[in-house]
Amino acid sequence: MTNAPSPGPRWSDVEVGAPDLAAAVLARFTAARHHVLATLSRDGSPRVWGTEVDHWRGDLLLGSMVMARKLDDLRRDPRFALHAHTGDGSMADGDAKVSGRAEVVTDEDVLAAYTADRHPPEPYVLVRLHPTAVVLTELDGERLRITSWRDGTGPRTVVR
Repeated sequence: MTNAPSPGPRWSDVEVGAPDLAAAVLARFTAARHHVLATLSRDGSPRVWGTEVDHWRGDLLLGSMVMARKLDDLRRDPRFALHAHTGDGSMADGDAKVSGRAEVVTDEDVLAAYTADRHPPEPYVLVRLHPTAVVLTELDGERLRITSWRDGTGPRTVVR
């Protein structure tokens, strides 16, 4: 029996490799309930969805209704981009984005533990996000400070 290749890093890898960035980005995703998820439709055009994000046991997760089209998109092409709610528009806490590959969670033990801990409305599908890029854009006086993490590299900051 062979193991399927990993879809990529987990959120916990960002937390280890860029802890300050991971904490700031996670704060943006926990400051509001609704965020924007971009997927690719069957013809390759972008499609956006409102979604909620959960941080649980080292992962960023999305829950979905069983028949949701965003799920169809992610099963066909797992690439995603996720943009945190921008708050009051002041960018006081930054603008956070995560992109990568999504994986539908099928492990029954993980699903049972998640259901016991979080009590999501059932039936549901749990989606684990494997980040390949994390970006936080913040105001720094009159300039922008852009801190990013990419899979396989440490955090990098650019001021423009």
